[in-house]
Amino acid sequence: MKRALLTFVGLAACGAASAAPVLYNIDPEHTYPSFEADHMGLSIWRGKFNQTSGKVTLDKAAGTGTVEVAIDTKSIDFGHAKLAEYLAGPDQLDAAKYPTIRYKGKLERFVNGAPTGVTGELTMHGKTRRVALKINLFKCIPHPLLKRELCGADAFGSFDRSEFGLDYGPQWGFKPEVILRIQVEALAEEK
Repeated sequence: MKRALLTFVGLAACGAASAAPVLYNIDPEHTYPSFEADHMGLSIWRGKFNQTSGKVTLDKAAGTGTVEVAIDTKSIDFGHAKLAEYLAGPDQLDAAKYPTIRYKGKLERFVNGAPTGVTGELTMHGKTRRVALKINLFKCIPHPLLKRELCGADAFGSFDRSEFGLDYGPQWGFKPEVILRIQVEALAEEK
């Protein structure tokens, strides 16, 4: 009996050690990084980016993972075409020179196989700064049509846009803090 138990424990340990991270592709149809920024202390403007791509790796058993999100800078959308055009232009995000905004991070603080935070770096406007995100919601389900695992999350954090060289309007009362939210869904790769 003791020998059988030791064999079972040994096999279980081998199985756990051989578990590999799962790779997920971000679904651009269900992923829209959004943001909130002050407008002269009068109101909060909200916008989003309409084109994203990226990958997530996740090992629920080990409590590890990574995330990479690439955002098309010129896809900025405030629901106001002239404002979006201006913000993508050379005086602000300069999408012609910096066509991609990137976030790369490490999933952490796992609870019951789900990450609750990300420590990472945001690269925007030619500068890279550390930006931590809190994960409000994280869930995985079988995709009803594709029969592969689909995971979704809502992550949020904040950063100071002036650290990225985007210091427009302090003389008019524009505050530099930006709230960032990344709503993401990602589908496991086919095996």
